[in-house]
Amino acid sequence: MTTQPEQILENNLVVQLEKLGYKKVVIKEEKDLLANLKSQLEIHNKTTLCDSDFKQILNFINKGNVFERAKILRDRVPYTNDKGEHKTVELINQIHWCQNEFQVTQQVTMEGKYKNRYDVTILINGLPLVQIELKRRGLELKEAFNQTNRYERHSYWAGHGLFQFIQIFVISNGVNSKYYANSPIKARSFKQTFYWSDVENKLNTQLATFTDVFLEPCHISKMICKYVVLNESQKILMVLRPYQFYAVEAIIERVKSTTKYGYIWHTTGSGKTLTSFKTAQILTNLPNVHKVVFVVDRRDLDYQTTKEFNSFSKGSIDGTNNTNTLVKQMVGDNKLIVTTIQKLNTAISKKRYLSRMETLNDKRIVFIFDECHRSQFGKTHEDIKNFFTNCQMFGFTGTPIFEKNAGTNEFGKRTTSMLFDKILHKYVITDAIRDENVLKFSIEYISTFKKKDHILDIDVEAIDEAEVMNAPERLNNITDYIITNHNRKTHSREFTSIFAVSGIDTLIEYYKLFHQKKEEGNHNLRLATIFSYQSNEDDKDAVGSFIDDEFLMAAEPQAEYGNQHSRDYLEDFIGHYNKQFSTNFTTKDSKSFYNYYNDVAKRVKHKQIDVLLVVNMFLTGFDSKSLNTLYVDKNLKYHGLIQAYSRTNRILNELKSQGNIVCFRNLKGATDEAISLFSNINAKDEIIMQPYEEYVAKFNQAFIALLQIAPTVNSVNDLPSEEEELEFIKAFRELMRLKNVLATFTEFDFVDLSMDEQNFEDYKSKYLDLYDKAKSAHLKEKVSILQDVDFELELIHRDEINVTYILKLLAKLKDADAEEQDRQKKAILELLAGDAQMRSKRELIERFIQENLPHIEDSDNVPDEFANYWSIERLSAIENLSNEENLNSEKLQEVIGNYLFTEKKPLRDEIIGMLNEKPSLKERKTIAERVTEKIIGFVETFISGITRP
Repeated sequence: MTTQPEQILENNLVVQLEKLGYKKVVIKEEKDLLANLKSQLEIHNKTTLCDSDFKQILNFINKGNVFERAKILRDRVPYTNDKGEHKTVELINQIHWCQNEFQVTQQVTMEGKYKNRYDVTILINGLPLVQIELKRRGLELKEAFNQTNRYERHSYWAGHGLFQFIQIFVISNGVNSKYYANSPIKARSFKQTFYWSDVENKLNTQLATFTDVFLEPCHISKMICKYVVLNESQKILMVLRPYQFYAVEAIIERVKSTTKYGYIWHTTGSGKTLTSFKTAQILTNLPNVHKVVFVVDRRDLDYQTTKEFNSFSKGSIDGTNNTNTLVKQMVGDNKLIVTTIQKLNTAISKKRYLSRMETLNDKRIVFIFDECHRSQFGKTHEDIKNFFTNCQMFGFTGTPIFEKNAGTNEFGKRTTSMLFDKILHKYVITDAIRDENVLKFSIEYISTFKKKDHILDIDVEAIDEAEVMNAPERLNNITDYIITNHNRKTHSREFTSIFAVSGIDTLIEYYKLFHQKKEEGNHNLRLATIFSYQSNEDDKDAVGSFIDDEFLMAAEPQAEYGNQHSRDYLEDFIGHYNKQFSTNFTTKDSKSFYNYYNDVAKRVKHKQIDVLLVVNMFLTGFDSKSLNTLYVDKNLKYHGLIQAYSRTNRILNELKSQGNIVCFRNLKGATDEAISLFSNINAKDEIIMQPYEEYVAKFNQAFIALLQIAPTVNSVNDLPSEEEELEFIKAFRELMRLKNVLATFTEFDFVDLSMDEQNFEDYKSKYLDLYDKAKSAHLKEKVSILQDVDFELELIHRDEINVTYILKLLAKLKDADAEEQDRQKKAILELLAGDAQMRSKRELIERFIQENLPHIEDSDNVPDEFANYWSIERLSAIENLSNEENLNSEKLQEVIGNYLFTEKKPLRDEIIGMLNEKPSLKERKTIAERVTEKIIGFVETFISGITRP
């Protein structure tokens, strides 16, 4: 059966959109687009615009990037008519989103850097706000995604930049259809493209059914007007996913029509903050709602959530540092407040605040509780409900409390539904994994006991568990295991980890072991730890909870350890941290300790900490996409287990294929129980990665598929067309993906695979040759079907393959005998060919080996000789570039320096400013692009990867 051509798919889509109420309009190029915009604005605003009026409007809206134009879209545009009257026009009706003018067109041509023709464009009031790019059935959806990125670089900005008003992209190959918000290319990721679904989370992927629902005029307009969020801190657009949309709609409807409570069950990691922000934002605009109060359970979450809320709406929220500030906000004009449940409880229970707070008793206040299963399950929840007699409460949770996992307090068992009534929307972990919104878990159980030479499960209820679990030999072995396997688990520290342990005494012992081994030179992992302490601890067996209104941390057992108080140990460990990062934190005042907490959080997110040792902190409410591994030596169950595991499974890139859980206790039963409770036990295979052997079998099958396309490495050179090259790229890319997963298993060895490591590296070199070919076709403005293929180079990048590493190999090469030199030289050149970053340096390093290395007497001198050689070659390259393009050499070096500092490509004016002879206006674009590419090539060759990051 032949695949459906793209043109037929496109034509069918346009016909379907016409049936939905869009008016088809023929627009071939920008002049047609501008004429249509003028007439549509006139219709929408019920006015007539003369040429002067329209020119003013065009000038006003033709400024800024995508983010700035998104703001312009949502505001009125001023102009002065020929009578001198100040007027405005509306670009889109946000309040009554159905009352806009809807059109569809296809094959609009725009010429910027290159000439591009776009598939299907949805115009609202004449502006292109939704762009749909199609690929024929059978092609990867990612190719359509990459095509929109290419258009962004090449032509969306051309002319009056009207295509920079695009709010939402839709990509489809007929079978799969996804949408995503328009944002700068740097901020775009295929991982942030979404399927649409119904309220029961059933996916709607076929283009025809997706179009009927998602692209229906009122719905797509509502998505743009209500459910696109402008993130101020990152200057990007975000669009809600379907489950977020349904949750917000459900709460809004409940507030509008009832005074009843409700809760949302959205699995951890599914974007709860964005959902709650959008809910709060819409609720604050309802006339019958007095205030919206977003309530979190701990001050670290208060800080994090306030920061995130403010990124969505700059300056809209002030973090409440103390209860008095909160009271001022509650009785003042603040419509939206973020606070902790502890401060809220103080505000309604302390006499000094009551006289002011009582004015709010009967006001319609909506409370939104973040992670509503925590400390709200007691007297505080009742007090808030009784104090605010006209309030409405909504909870968000990733792990609800049911009968089975409910703890017991003075009120008995308290479940989520007892406190918040009805569940309004549910999106569980299996939904999120299926939709690729979170990752699966890879769980390894590492046995740490032996008895009569048999490895046993770690189930020691019959003996003193604490004594056995904290045996020095056991702690030492686990420490050694982490040191040995950490690079494997984190892809050579591309990611970071948390180590959760059973108590402070155990944590201290572990930290001392890690630190001692680091001092002895056994590892160079960057360590950090944080735990709560109790100022009056004096009893080795104390198990009191540390609770403080102003700085509440997780309740943990407290004790005195030897002759040193746990706080003293923590002070010592913070001292190590201060030395490592040139900071000055202490436990001696709460503010500094709080700042230490936030600094640790920031450094984990930025991969500056390799292993963070904790007891309870950071196991809930902490989000870091760069964290992929959790080491566990403590008992976890139910919601605590799912919450802890879920620190690792945030989506990031192709390299991060799963969240790694390494258990040093037998948590298999507890894991199965938790999965059963929060999903169902039959969904276990959807949540947990398959065992190592399964991925070995998959790899071997994928290798057979590769051999059918390219039986030998050299046969890749003889592939007859780009279609066959594309098949090879897909086949080898699948091998890379599987190898990426396999490499994280402790037992991984190439011996288990039907393809040996050298063969893998050889094919990888050919794969990179095709990447170079696609890249060079783009630079030469050739049409290539490979230009939109995602080569997923992050699966190849290895930090350790840099010039520093190569110099070590060159020193070994210098000391080797003749026969060994030939082998090592070949290995070095293959290594350079197989690494994406080092390929540009291969020719220069090969010349150094041939011409310079034989004349170096001592291998210790290799680094200095190479540095001298590299410096000469770099200066020569600068001189050649200056001569080839007739550039001012000093200005060229300045532009290169700015590029390295800002990581932004030089502007056209900067390039033209370097030229000794100014070109004509017609030549400027071509010259600027050519010189820019040469500068980037220079940086890739002579600067990137020269020193270890």
